[in-house]
Amino acid sequence: MRKSLLSKAVTAVCATVMCLGVTACGGNSSAKSDKSNSDSSSSSEKIGMHQIAGVTAKGELGKKPTVSFKTPMTVEDNSYVVLQKGDGAQIEDGDRVCSQGIAISVKDGSELASTWEKNTPDCSTVVTSDTSQMTENYYKIFKSLKLNSTVAFGVNDSNSSGTSYLMVLTLVSKDLKKATGEKVADIPADLPKVTLAKDGKPSIDMNGYKGSDSLISQDLIKGKGAVVKDTQSVVAHYTGWLLDGTQFDSSWDRGQSSAFSLDSVIKGWKQGLAGHTVGSQVLLVVPPSLGYGNKDQEKIPANSTLVFVVDILAAY
Repeated sequence: MRKSLLSKAVTAVCATVMCLGVTACGGNSSAKSDKSNSDSSSSSEKIGMHQIAGVTAKGELGKKPTVSFKTPMTVEDNSYVVLQKGDGAQIEDGDRVCSQGIAISVKDGSELASTWEKNTPDCSTVVTSDTSQMTENYYKIFKSLKLNSTVAFGVNDSNSSGTSYLMVLTLVSKDLKKATGEKVADIPADLPKVTLAKDGKPSIDMNGYKGSDSLISQDLIKGKGAVVKDTQSVVAHYTGWLLDGTQFDSSWDRGQSSAFSLDSVIKGWKQGLAGHTVGSQVLLVVPPSLGYGNKDQEKIPANSTLVFVVDILAAY
């Protein structure tokens, strides 16, 4: 029973943030101000959702909060309250945000589910003004917050025996825009030379490089984030070239980073990115045996050695 509730509540993290369908999130145009959250009352007038009164949270910012309220209480769908104002980076347009969640019954205050214990944050929320992905109200709420903020939403879930609960989300991280960290000084001189535009987009000089029979995985910038595991999914900006300098792919040219499981990419990427840290920029030289082998792949001829510059923006 508890496992079923956990599954439903964790699913509701995403469902709540993505507004239970665009049409369900209009809320009421009148907003109720909560004096305990007076800092957000001015913005509530611009957000067509009621604020939830009588709920407080204690604890270190960015950690699992202790949430208190008088039970039993009722909540409206599409109601919210900012419980803790974070001290991290400001949430901006286009940010992919990771949140840890707790589902708390408003009937008796019991914890129905939590992602904190197994450290399984939901990272599906992209903060965007595109109303096909996020409603205007939720966009305004998230854009007003910083990392380590905690915000609660009221949910009445007709699919779980009428359970009503608070979905308490703590915004714990967001993707980087480009590699950040220290430039590596001792890069072997015979490798291709990489230069970066102001926005981080790489260009390359093959420097007479002829390739390698084995995988080359060289940090160009050493990030300070978590170590990437080969079982994870990665968000990255990258460009790929053939040894003659022909570019065959670039997320930079598409204007959007890419997210993928390391189990779904060529072996050279899985082996070459695992063990590096988030925030790093990695030069990968992938021999055919760890790439596409003797098969053509769109712009890539058979038996090609591939050269990539990969910015590791996040790993989940």
